[in-house]
Amino acid sequence: MSTTNARTDISNQFPDWTDYNLLATDPALQASLAHAGVDWAEPMLKVYAQQLGHAQTFELAGLANRHTPELHSFDTRGQRISSVEFHPAWHALLGMYRERGLVSLPFENPAQKGRWTAWAAGFYLHGQIEQGTLCPATMTQASIPLIAREPALWAALGGKLMSHAYDARDVPITEKASLWIGMGMTERQGGSDVRANTTLAVPLDAGGRCGAYRINGHKWFYSAPMSDAHLVVARLSQEDGPLGCFFVPRWRDDGKLNAVHVQRLKDKVGNRSNSSSEVEFVDAIGTLIGEEGRGIPTIIEMATYTRLNCVLGSAAMLRSALVQALAYTRRRSAFGKHLAEQPLMRSVLADLALESEAALALSMRLAQAYEDEDAGSDPLARAWKRVMTPAAKFWVCKRGVELSGEAMEVFGGNGYVNESLVARLFREAPVNSIWEGSGNVMCLDVLRALSRERDALEQLYADFSNAALDEPRIAKALRELHALFTAPPDQLEGIARLLVQRLVLIAQACLLKRHAPAFVADAFIATRLASPTGINGVVGAIDVRGLDVDAILERALPQ
Repeated sequence: MSTTNARTDISNQFPDWTDYNLLATDPALQASLAHAGVDWAEPMLKVYAQQLGHAQTFELAGLANRHTPELHSFDTRGQRISSVEFHPAWHALLGMYRERGLVSLPFENPAQKGRWTAWAAGFYLHGQIEQGTLCPATMTQASIPLIAREPALWAALGGKLMSHAYDARDVPITEKASLWIGMGMTERQGGSDVRANTTLAVPLDAGGRCGAYRINGHKWFYSAPMSDAHLVVARLSQEDGPLGCFFVPRWRDDGKLNAVHVQRLKDKVGNRSNSSSEVEFVDAIGTLIGEEGRGIPTIIEMATYTRLNCVLGSAAMLRSALVQALAYTRRRSAFGKHLAEQPLMRSVLADLALESEAALALSMRLAQAYEDEDAGSDPLARAWKRVMTPAAKFWVCKRGVELSGEAMEVFGGNGYVNESLVARLFREAPVNSIWEGSGNVMCLDVLRALSRERDALEQLYADFSNAALDEPRIAKALRELHALFTAPPDQLEGIARLLVQRLVLIAQACLLKRHAPAFVADAFIATRLASPTGINGVVGAIDVRGLDVDAILERALPQ
């Protein structure tokens, strides 16, 4: 008789939290929708939130990230095809998003109030489950306003860009039911300095009258190479020529593949489900969009939209990390209590909850600013869009990196394995901070915007001052920020990160003061605006005495 008793049952361990409605369990998001008056979108969002929360959808996200895209450079007879193969889970997830109409929602009905908020909510919900599929969705959406200004292109592409159908076929544009658009800016020698571009575009005819160009060069990062077309920055005719923005389709009008040769797919830290590539143009055919010499402003307009999506994507990851951490700590026990009842863990969870709700509030206010500016000349909306978009991208995306790591620690060793959902969030988080401009680029962009639009800061001050009327801590922080901005111009760049951090924290405090319960707003202000630098060190290093932690955690994920 064996003297060993190998036990196979496992106790006090719990799987990732699934099978829940992402909207029904998020009071802060529900409040944002109510404030924006988007009752018309709630039925769609509720159904989508339920679909996303299914365990099967979580499994699709895991599969799409484990079975990464594969490049097939040639067919069986040696013909170059530069084809990227995706796991079926990728197509299932991307199809879910497109079929909800979320790619085109902000542009379908300009008179529809709250259309940008409704879209932002859908993007935020999807981003809590899978992030890589949002890359082609983001670029496609951001291309719509640019292409809409090109009558000939829009006549051919508009209906396909606005389509809710999902068409994954790799065939010419004329045969497609819907389209995906990517972008190509970055080159090996340039990085964030897009003006260091060396890719050349030469007119097919001497006068450039036909609008078509032959493009030769290289892109170090070419996002989503299986898109139906890309917007590409290239120099016109010569190495020191002006820059233009070009529409470069995957298939030419004659039914042959365009000469955009995918050299390799990038082996990225995260964003594994999505393909990013390095490509070479060998007499590829493209069409100039926008004006000659205005390539950078044209592509930066597209990038402004994608930066908003980066903010929302990072806010979604903060929410996902918070939900998983809260659900886990409420079930797992240690030292005689559930983890969520342990005082120090409660500090960590409360800090995560405050950061998540503040990121959501900021994201939704930004989305509203895009809608308000679309509706007409609104100086405050322009200030929010031009100044607060790069500011929010800097801060929220940075916080996503730090807080996803903290959430992973909540799970201990179980969080530090590739199978863990929070581990995928941790690997994914840096992409939004890097893509479309790193942290330093965003801070410099804030300074640049303020130097060009001198009334923007005053517009923001006036907006924030309304919330500071009965909140002396916000008023004091505003005075301190104003003093920082009066530093000599040659000193501002060196303190740009400090300036932008303070600007965002004040904006978040004001938004929560206006729209969140008092226990949330007071806790955020107490823990974010108290110190001169505006942050209190590591996550959970807050003084919870006097804070209603029970209410904060219950709002974060109602039991």
